[in-house]
Amino acid sequence: MSAAFKKAGKSRQREHRERSQPASRKNLGILEKKKDYKLRANDYHKKRNALQALRRKAEEKNPDEFYYKMTRVQLQDGVHIIKKQEEETTLEQRKLMKTQDLKYIEMKRVAEVKKIERLKSELHLLEAEGKQPNKHTFFFDTKKEVQRFDIATHLNTAPELVGRVYNRPTLETLRKEAVRGATTQAQLKKLARQRKSQYSLLKQRIERERKMFVIAQKLQTRKDLLDKAHKVKLKKETVNQPAIYKFQFKRKR
Repeated sequence: MSAAFKKAGKSRQREHRERSQPASRKNLGILEKKKDYKLRANDYHKKRNALQALRRKAEEKNPDEFYYKMTRVQLQDGVHIIKKQEEETTLEQRKLMKTQDLKYIEMKRVAEVKKIERLKSELHLLEAEGKQPNKHTFFFDTKKEVQRFDIATHLNTAPELVGRVYNRPTLETLRKEAVRGATTQAQLKKLARQRKSQYSLLKQRIERERKMFVIAQKLQTRKDLLDKAHKVKLKKETVNQPAIYKFQFKRKR
């Protein structure tokens, strides 16, 4: 009940209003409120504490202290620049990396070949460049049959469909069944754009698979060179000097 009385009492309280900027000080801008002052004060104290911490760290720093980053950092024009170190890899590590790279490239190439085969199965490749034109040879016994020969009658189709190499229905099929598929000019244009896009995608995939094959051949050659190499010790290891090795190659007989 006390909470309800407090809430009812607050409803009758006088509304709190902050003082606005006096008319004589309008030229100084908006009067700063307490929330604005708190933000400004917190920002000031944060920067001051950071400066104090950095100053204390610089004063307490040991000039003779060594850390490993000193070997990779050099000062140029007052700016610290980290030198990139070349990773030292052994022969076995390089062999493993080449094997992994080759397996990855082969995996991606096989996946690309499957996609190409799936696209080829969906397309007729009618407009592919370099495709050998199809031939249909008819045989006759006499010259009169050759002179009276009509290809549309022989194939039992409409004369307008003779030039087609696919989807060439007979006259009986045209009489019995209704026309299916796209018939309007807009639908035909849409199908032509889709077919062109599919052919373009197929061309890109074939080119990508060819490049992957070349990369795989290069990686295989480098891997074979690494497999042939072996180390020969020329000088024994001493206290002040490591052993000296020389790479030689085995010849296959």
